[in-house]
Amino acid sequence: MITKYSSKKEKICVVGLGYVGLPVALEFARKFKVVGFDINAKRVAMMQKGIDPSNELDSQEFEGCDIQFTAKPEEIKSCTFYIVAVPTPINEHKNPDLKPLLSACKIVGSVLKKGDVVVFESTVYPGCTEEDCVPVLEKESGLKFEKDFAVGYSPERINPGDKLHTLTKITKVVSGSDEDTLKLVSALYGSIVVAGVHEASSIKVAEASKIIENTQRDLNIALMNELSLIFKKMDINTFEVLEASGTKWNFLKFSPGLVGGHCIGVDPYYLTHKAMELGYFAKVITAGRTINDAVHAQIAKEIVQYLIEKDKSLKQTKVLVMGVTFKENVSDIRNSKVPELIKELQEFSINIDAIDPYADPEEFEHEYGIKLKSTPGQNYDAVVLAVNHKEYLTCDSAYFKSLMGNTGLLYDVKGVFHKKINDLAYLSL
Repeated sequence: MITKYSSKKEKICVVGLGYVGLPVALEFARKFKVVGFDINAKRVAMMQKGIDPSNELDSQEFEGCDIQFTAKPEEIKSCTFYIVAVPTPINEHKNPDLKPLLSACKIVGSVLKKGDVVVFESTVYPGCTEEDCVPVLEKESGLKFEKDFAVGYSPERINPGDKLHTLTKITKVVSGSDEDTLKLVSALYGSIVVAGVHEASSIKVAEASKIIENTQRDLNIALMNELSLIFKKMDINTFEVLEASGTKWNFLKFSPGLVGGHCIGVDPYYLTHKAMELGYFAKVITAGRTINDAVHAQIAKEIVQYLIEKDKSLKQTKVLVMGVTFKENVSDIRNSKVPELIKELQEFSINIDAIDPYADPEEFEHEYGIKLKSTPGQNYDAVVLAVNHKEYLTCDSAYFKSLMGNTGLLYDVKGVFHKKINDLAYLSL
């Protein structure tokens, strides 16, 4: 079934070469002929030189790959199997923003031919592929779905910064609009994914399976964040409670924290949006989102309370924020909750310095209007360890004292220095 691709008589195209699309494109290019397409010509130029703009892949990953990178739609016309892996963010009202996805559909639709297959990897709500994407493909191509072309859905499971659970080591869920398409999609992905594939019974099932993966994590973290609020009122350390509970074999080991990024902090809104369209208000999911979206405000409140208790004039105080990306050891700043924490503190007229060894200062300032410092200063009244980059984990009490003396506050968001630093004022979630 995949002989025409194995023999390189036909080509695979991956549309969208971010942290999801690029690994997919390169992995397929080890066995097949691939065209990698992205609308960002600057990013394409970097990939043509063997550089991953997302800083996730080493240059060696590009070696031995039969791939052409392009930003020109006309250069993907010769492909017959299209994989769409573009972002699916939310807008300012926290509703699904399908513009990148539908724009990709227009591009693919403009080159679609009879017999072609389009597979979507972007995270969407159940029904989106067939109800939103297919009509655009039909309109742009002039072809009829199921008669002239087929579609599939295979949700991405890429975890940025994770070098263990990579593309080929995670079972790939696949689906197709008909039996033959499912077999083709399954065979192609099965040829590169060592962990194997799981054939879903329908496209909607595959879409739903993805959306609940991150919704489940969001709810579990929300529970931890709410427990943290409760335990603080009882003067109990949350991390000590979790350490004790974690001794039970079936206890799920989640911890409180800021919940950002383009998965956990976004995907639940796709599900609640679709539920609302169907006349159902998703109470539990919405409650979890409300709790997690308020964590930055809680942290700011505790810092401000500490400074006031120390008779500090907030206008005269300085706070250092360490780490601004959406998670540790990655450069991705999209939907990071740290800028919200910074702005919340600035609302109290507190002077903020922010540093990060991974974030691009120009990109961060453009996105959030906040300047990053290359190195920290001194005489801070508080230091917030917001993101646990590996560079920060070797810091000790002496280092933090060098930043703020003996009387400053260390706010360790995720409690990595719990029980390790005892001679400074210390708070965590």
